[in-house]
Amino acid sequence: MSVNLLPVLRPVRVPWNKGRIIGQKRPLLPRHVWSIRVRLEMAGNARDLALFNMAVDSKLRGCDLVGLRVRDVFAAGRVKERTSMIQSKTGKSVRFEITETTRVSLGRWIGDPEMNGLKFLWPSRIHGSPHLSTRQYARIVRGWVTSLGLEPSAYGTHSMRRTKVAQIFKKTGNLRAVQLLLGHTKMDSTVRYLGVDIEDALSLSEGIDLQLPHRPVHHAPVGPKPQFRSA
Repeated sequence: MSVNLLPVLRPVRVPWNKGRIIGQKRPLLPRHVWSIRVRLEMAGNARDLALFNMAVDSKLRGCDLVGLRVRDVFAAGRVKERTSMIQSKTGKSVRFEITETTRVSLGRWIGDPEMNGLKFLWPSRIHGSPHLSTRQYARIVRGWVTSLGLEPSAYGTHSMRRTKVAQIFKKTGNLRAVQLLLGHTKMDSTVRYLGVDIEDALSLSEGIDLQLPHRPVHHAPVGPKPQFRSA
């Protein structure tokens, strides 16, 4: 038989998503946030503690978070309470807050001797790379998640971006506020990002009951009963 007539044998490729949970990554719950903070504080890991707190507060994409510079968050000898950054994906500016917990951890990290003379907030230990890569950041997030015994494939860098806004939406239902905080240009993107469905909408609607304000009923004062004398 001619070699040209033989069937072509091709290796079986394993699907990239086999055994993995795909789709939107879950946000961390408040108890997860505090557990990771406590573990990093006990370990004395100043960089990772500041990175974790900043990831939760800033709600930035991983590519923007790792590219933060010291001057973006630090000026006049102290950490800023609010700052802004140009998003690499949209080219538009987004503002975010830096809470007191995050300012304290950032102040300690910036004051570390390892940070002397460095421009980027998260310098890389790999020669030739000025700051952490998104892949390095993803490995760090994976370490945080696995330290709590969570399924690592269900969480990722976008979990950090969704953590705070998920709580904001849960408590307020304000999609417009979440859209501004995430820097989305379209509301549809925010709805898909949060995974809002009809059940969420109904839950918010059920929490509002339109009733007339209660008006107190005023009764005539009750005085002593009149006494009649018999004739």
